[in-house]
Amino acid sequence: MLLKKENGWKNKDLEREKIFDFCQEYKTSLDLGKTEREYVRFGLELAKKNGFVCANSKERLEAGDKVYYVNREKNLVLVVVGKEDIKKGINYVVSHIDSPRIDLKQNPLYEELELAYMKTHYYGGIKKYQWASIPLSLHGVVILANGERRDIIIGEKEDDPVFTIPDLLPHLAAKYQGDRQTSEVIKGEELQIIVGSIPTEVKNSEIKELIKYQILEELNRTYNMIEEDFISAEFQLVPAFKAKDVGLDRSLIGAYGQDDRVCGYTSLRAILDLSEIPVKTAVCFLADKEETGSHGSTGLQSNYLEYFTSDLINKIQGAYNDLDLRKTLWNSNALSSDVNAAMDPIFKGVHEPQNAAKLNYGIVVTKFTGARGKSGTNDADAEYVWSIRNLLNTHGITWQIGELGRVDEGGGGTVAMFLAEVGIKTIDVGPALLAMHSPFEVSSKLDIYETYRTYKVFFEKMI
Repeated sequence: MLLKKENGWKNKDLEREKIFDFCQEYKTSLDLGKTEREYVRFGLELAKKNGFVCANSKERLEAGDKVYYVNREKNLVLVVVGKEDIKKGINYVVSHIDSPRIDLKQNPLYEELELAYMKTHYYGGIKKYQWASIPLSLHGVVILANGERRDIIIGEKEDDPVFTIPDLLPHLAAKYQGDRQTSEVIKGEELQIIVGSIPTEVKNSEIKELIKYQILEELNRTYNMIEEDFISAEFQLVPAFKAKDVGLDRSLIGAYGQDDRVCGYTSLRAILDLSEIPVKTAVCFLADKEETGSHGSTGLQSNYLEYFTSDLINKIQGAYNDLDLRKTLWNSNALSSDVNAAMDPIFKGVHEPQNAAKLNYGIVVTKFTGARGKSGTNDADAEYVWSIRNLLNTHGITWQIGELGRVDEGGGGTVAMFLAEVGIKTIDVGPALLAMHSPFEVSSKLDIYETYRTYKVFFEKMI
């Protein structure tokens, strides 16, 4: 039998209204959670409303218990304890909730030509020119000199000011930018935001930078900040616009941060919507730092997965040893829930069409990622690929296969290899996007809903 896939909207049994309603809630999640800290807060609030309690409040756990773990406000783990002995394995769905963005430098503020600017450092893989001349909002947290914390969001309310990175006008750009490579049309050090232009009214001969001083006055009045406080702050610049329907038929969604909050939201909703106690313990893990290599204490290269899994074993069994942890991980299944690149008819030359993902063809099963000769990847074994294929077919889920571009075109990685390194059977499964890593990524509503259905079935039925 030939491998034949078709556009999912051709399925007459699709509940279009249910799909559109689900995606309306998804868009709201994108608007409320534009940083990893915000997304953890959003997810935690939903979890508490659905009966999840802090794991630290429970000495023992039994089948049906619903608990959460939070790691440094940047990881959220939701757990539904299953009926089966935990050493027979856990079903993990692991997404990342960090997205490419622009961070402020630790000493960002300066004045020149009677304008105040702030210097930035981009985070993750971006096309830098895409971030110029668009409205940006500032999100972050600052710890003041006295230890007090301030959460700051500027640019999301209708009457808020926004920020922008000015680009060079085309009339003067031919010589200055014309010969630059695409990656340097805007250079990293040129990603600077305008923050003000009115000088202070303070009369003091020692104040040389009057506009910079006025900005510091405003920060001090509003947030109690002084210039040194930027050192103990995390400030991110993200697109100021909201998630929108795309197309006359409203079948698509355009928004910032869909890589990978589309998987974060669908996996979150999947575990919240479980109506029965699963056979295997179900874990939804929202991670950080994937876009920069999964390093740090909140990335998948830390041992946080082993930490909370050990705690689960201890609370379920009433005892713990390292061999129990190793058995549990080795017997576990995981979906590295991350996005793939949808083939764009404008740029289809970067794809090999027979193995490329397309919008509206359902969730994408990606056996391997990496670059060129499969470097930097988990290459799922045939047996595990079959088990996922069988699960999707058995439950009537619209799915497709996908590679991340032609063999020598480039490539990319996910968290899959870090899950596999501790023995968990793992494969990448998530929807496809157009314009990935841009300020306005495009997804299919049908694919989003099929992603949710996949994760829910995985939690419920994967053995």
